[in-house]
This record gives sequence, structure tokens and C-alpha cells, in this order.
Amino acid sequence: MSVTEKAPPAETPATARAPRLRDEHGRRIRVWELVLRYALLLGVLALTVGPFLWQLSTSLKGPHEDIFSSPPRFLPGDPTLHNYQRVADTIPVWDYALNSLKVAAANVVTNCVGSALAGYALARLRYRGRRLATLVFVLAMLVPAESIIIAQFTTMRELGLNNTLIGVVLPGCIGAMNVLLMRNAFLNLPYEIEEAAFVDGANAWQRFLRIALPSVKGTLAVVAIFAFMGAWDDFLWPLIVLSDPSKFTLTIGLNYLHGTFANDERLVAAGTIIAVAPLIALFACLQRYFFRGVGEGAVKG
Repeated sequence: MSVTEKAPPAETPATARAPRLRDEHGRRIRVWELVLRYALLLGVLALTVGPFLWQLSTSLKGPHEDIFSSPPRFLPGDPTLHNYQRVADTIPVWDYALNSLKVAAANVVTNCVGSALAGYALARLRYRGRRLATLVFVLAMLVPAESIIIAQFTTMRELGLNNTLIGVVLPGCIGAMNVLLMRNAFLNLPYEIEEAAFVDGANAWQRFLRIALPSVKGTLAVVAIFAFMGAWDDFLWPLIVLSDPSKFTLTIGLNYLHGTFANDERLVAAGTIIAVAPLIALFACLQRYFFRGVGEGAVKG
């Protein structure tokens, strides 16, 4: 075979300049498909992030700036933080935020600890009635919270926990969804590792603390984010169980801005940003573990 026959065909200038776009499976992506994907992503981004950015812009606008101008002006002409100071002067927003932080932190701790223990028991331990216990957690997710809220209120009253932050935390201290996430995360771990530890003399607690739990940190981060968001954003249950204004959570306290100062959109926007900022900070800190944990605790079909 001659040297000419062995040489690969030379690429034309047009072929050399045109990059071939491929997906993760090696399939070629057409240009119009790529443009459509990015257009859809930008549309979803505008629908999800757009309202938050508009509230942020409104909270930074001064009292003499028209927030209902047509066409609307997104960037404030004279940015100011005076609206946030007015929120603090109108309601004890930092006291309410501290109460919400206490409730959310307690909810995160109880959910992480309780869900990890219950999930490990459902996934790894062998005992009679394990499948029935798993079914109970699945059925608990199908019950609307509004249908049992009267029973919860009666229980808190009988326990003397009405008008306390403990009464706010207790009904949601362990979520059924979080237990199932942890169960599926533990099920994805190979049995051989725990069997080797069992042969070496490790008991159930040692296998749980030293082998299983460090392997599901991502799912624990998912549970922590869900628990924090659920407790921080909860409005109905704290509104029912709390009557002392000094113990109000942030969501209840910000409701005064909508009632008394409904016409001042700048004040309401500033209060909204104060309520959302901790959630953004939490997700920014745990996002690396969050996306890894979604795969760990995915529900198997």
C-alpha cells in the first residue's frame, strides 16, 4: 500500500472551522436544537429568577421613584437601603428572624438525626414489619397537612405547648419524605462493606455512624435544605399555634407589612428580600452536596 493511500483525507477549511457539537452520549447536536435548548433555559430562568430580581430592584428604589412606570424601569435610578431600615422601624423584624432561625435550626437537626436513624432502620435492619413501616411513611405523604391541622392543634394544647416555639417545631420535626430519601440513599450503598464490618465485630451503631452515615452526606444536605426551607417559609401552622407577638416567626411578622402598609410596595419588597436572603445563602453553601445528594436519595422505580 502506498504512502498516498495511507494518508487520511485532508480536512477542508470549512470542515476545520465548524466544530461538531455532541451531547454526553456522543450524539451530534444540530445548531437549531442547541439554540432551542438555550432559549428554553433562558425562559425558565426569567420565570423563576425574574420576580426575585424585580422585588430586589423595587426594594432599592427611593420614595420619589415611580415603580409603576410604563415601560417599567428595572434598574433603580437612585439606589437606597432606606426601605430596609423602615422595615426594621415598622416591625421588630430581627426578633422575628431570630425566632424563625431557632425554629428552622431545630427542624434541621431533628430531621437530619431522625430521618437518618429511621432511614437506616428501614433500609438495613432486619425485623418483622419493616415493609409495613415503609408503607406507613409512604401513606403519610398522601395525607394533606390541612386535614390534620386541627388534630395537631388539639395535641399541642393538651401538651401545654401552644404559643411556644417548641409547639411550632414538633409537628414537622421528622418528615416522611426525608425518611424515604435517607432510606433510598442507604439502600444504594453496597452490602459488602457493612458485612465486612460485621465480621470484624462492628455492631449496628458502629456500622451506622462510621460506615453508612459518612457515605450519604449529600442526601443529608438535601434533607437539611428541605427542612430549613419548610420551617422558614411555613406560615399557616405558626399563625395557628402562636398568639404572643414576641414569639412570631418572620413569615407572620411580615404579614403586618401587607396589612397596614399594603400601598407601600417598596416596604413589602424589602421585607420579602429579608425573608428570602437566608434561603439563598443556605443553598449557596450546600449546593455542592445538594446535587450529589439528589442522586444518592433518588426513589427507585
